[in-house]
Amino acid sequence: MASNTSATRVKRKNKHEKAGRRRKNATARKSTKSTAELFAGLGEPGKPAPAKR
Repeated sequence: MASNTSATRVKRKNKHEKAGRRRKNATARKSTKSTAELFAGLGEPGKPAPAKR
């Protein structure tokens, strides 16, 4: 049976790794633009695109 200290260290290590993964997942969720945001500058479907300035 593992000692209480080694079990605590492993739990702490796992908790830190999971926290980093959760943080990265949260930032990655919004880093990808939605389809509406990507194509917002192209105008409505079936209509000509807005003129470039």
